[in-house]
Amino acid sequence: MKGYRKIIVFFILLMTAALIVLVSMSKSGTYKKRDIAEYNDKLIGMEEEYLRGVSAEELEKRYGCRIIFSKNFVDGELSAYYRDNALVIDFAPGGEYLGKAVWDDTKSAYNSARKKNLIVMLTVWGVITLCGIILIVILYFAMIRPVKELNRFSTEIARGNLDTPIPIRKSSISEGFTESFDLMREELKASREREILADKAKKEMVADLSHDIKTPAATIQATCEVLEMKVRRKLGEEQNGPTAGSSGTDASGEIGSGRSNSAITVSRDELEDVIEKVQSISAKTETINSIMGNVFHASMEELDRLEVAQVEESTELIENYFRSLKDYGTIILDNEIPKCLVYMDRLRMEQVIDNVIGNSHKYAGTDIHVSFDELEGSVKKYIRVRVCDNGPGVDEDDLPLITEKYFRGKAAKNQSGYGIGMHLVKSYMEKMGGGMEYYNDNGFVVELLLKKV
Repeated sequence: MKGYRKIIVFFILLMTAALIVLVSMSKSGTYKKRDIAEYNDKLIGMEEEYLRGVSAEELEKRYGCRIIFSKNFVDGELSAYYRDNALVIDFAPGGEYLGKAVWDDTKSAYNSARKKNLIVMLTVWGVITLCGIILIVILYFAMIRPVKELNRFSTEIARGNLDTPIPIRKSSISEGFTESFDLMREELKASREREILADKAKKEMVADLSHDIKTPAATIQATCEVLEMKVRRKLGEEQNGPTAGSSGTDASGEIGSGRSNSAITVSRDELEDVIEKVQSISAKTETINSIMGNVFHASMEELDRLEVAQVEESTELIENYFRSLKDYGTIILDNEIPKCLVYMDRLRMEQVIDNVIGNSHKYAGTDIHVSFDELEGSVKKYIRVRVCDNGPGVDEDDLPLITEKYFRGKAAKNQSGYGIGMHLVKSYMEKMGGGMEYYNDNGFVVELLLKKV
């Protein structure tokens, strides 16, 4: 608003100045009356000089007049001078009338005044025009350009570009509005970043949970299968008849332990009911696996875009994590890891190790050997973590494809899973600045490369 008031004040001052100039011009002109005595003196002097023999042409130059030698009362040339309000006096040297002496100074004064007024008017017009141009330039920079910039930036914001700041011009009329608009842009950008981070965290959490839930679900399902097998074996033994030291059926149809000191008896109907409930639990577990599989696939499409940090961490964390794994059979550490700093994301590295060890345990079912060494490349140095089992390995046709998303090889047809574990291992290792190698060598071998600091 300050700029707007300045423009109004400037315009009022400009027009006031122009009005003052014009009024001054109108007052500056004065009507100049003729001094007849002066012209009579000129006429007497002309007549005396004419009598002394001075020519008429010389007299006209000397006295600034026009001598017309005509004795006619009506003369065309004299009529023109009369029409222009010229001063006409009889020219009669020595008392002899020869014509008229004419002073046409009124027309000359008029032409001079008109020329002067024209110059002043052109000067005033030029000043007003220049001030008008300056005013237009000020209006452009103060109003039109800020509006155009706001229009352009609002278009960019509508397209989703929130990174370019809006220039705030202190002398602009729209300074306050522009500043508020830029604050809105920054808040929208911050809100979008918070939304992206929240969405990323949600997808990561969903993917991690859905991938990790399959382990306890598989354990529940396996326990149900073992429990069902044991109960069915018990029923089968009773159907084949009691054996020495085995439980038998009494007259009431109950199954006892067969030992004199046992007071626990279970009926056949109760055992069959247990089998039915175990089967129900197993079915529900399979339903949970299916649901989590759907959730997992829905979030995995964007999981590869998750950021992986490259933080300086000690290699001892890796060795300690291998030692803490208890649910994947026997894990043998062949040697100690070299003590140094490597670039890794602690959480992602735990996921990598869990996926590699989990796959070896599931598909090989043998002891798992882990060894560590240092690897020097042409430019970079790495810590190599070698994980190998004694299983049948991966089919040679499937080997090049096991890191592809959702690929499941021939050995995985009868196993639960999503075909994403090895894909995540490769992706996370590369994002941490390292790499991954895998091959068959009397079993399946995975080498994880971590870049040294």
